[in-house]
Amino acid sequence: MEGTCGICKGRLGPIHYDEPSDPQHPLSFVIDEIKPVSRWREFGYESPRAAAEDWNNLQPAHYCCNAFKSNQIAGKGQVLAQKIVKDGTW
Repeated sequence: MEGTCGICKGRLGPIHYDEPSDPQHPLSFVIDEIKPVSRWREFGYESPRAAAEDWNNLQPAHYCCNAFKSNQIAGKGQVLAQKIVKDGTW
């Protein structure tokens, strides 16, 4: 889909769709669940699978942004992504 990272909103640059999704390639593509699947009950889903299969709950992300976000909601993930930009580390 060639979208912008939904967590950092492109502050780290474009997602590298052609790289493997792993720690060696921090700007590579992963699918982020906006509302974490591990917290499915909090968001009113019937099951973890229902949260994972909700297209409105998915967005493209950098591997590193998604790793920092962990199972938090977007606001905290954006703060973490801003820290990456400032520090240059992850």
